[in-house]
Amino acid sequence: MNLHNTGASTPEPPDEKPLTTRLRGTVNVLFRLEEALLIGLFSAMLGMAVLQIVLRVAFSSGIVWGDVMVRVLVLWICLLGAMAATRQDRHINIDVLTRYLPNRFRSLVSAVVRAGTCLVCLLMAWEGLNLVRLDFHYRTIAFASVPSWVCELIVPVGFFVMGLRYAFLTIHYLSGKPEPTP
Repeated sequence: MNLHNTGASTPEPPDEKPLTTRLRGTVNVLFRLEEALLIGLFSAMLGMAVLQIVLRVAFSSGIVWGDVMVRVLVLWICLLGAMAATRQDRHINIDVLTRYLPNRFRSLVSAVVRAGTCLVCLLMAWEGLNLVRLDFHYRTIAFASVPSWVCELIVPVGFFVMGLRYAFLTIHYLSGKPEPTP
């Protein structure tokens, strides 16, 4: 029996996308989810605020927990917005020092600043997690039977995501590249 070449073609393995392409696609989906959540929460906040105004003006009434819900939504929108800003290193920063430094030092200073920001974000995530644990333990309620810890989840998650993004930005700047790719 001839095992070397029977003339039959062996099936080609299916084309698999390289890991970086699949990873980039997954990250883009997560970015779109982040943006959709931001838009949805902003719409909900705006809707609740307008509803509260209409109920107060027209009916001298309102939803008891409506104002608290709007405040919680403001927290979520702020942290989701900060996450979106850090995605492309577009967060508020003071870059007076880097503007006047020679080009060869700019990446290093940017990396040090990003590393410091990473550490602060990770510390905030840790403390946010402690807050969530505490409210989970004591079963505090934020509004309308919604536990406080659910409302506060964005704090550790948001700061952890920002910390990770700043860690990647630190690596990016240490590699000597002037600006991250979008």
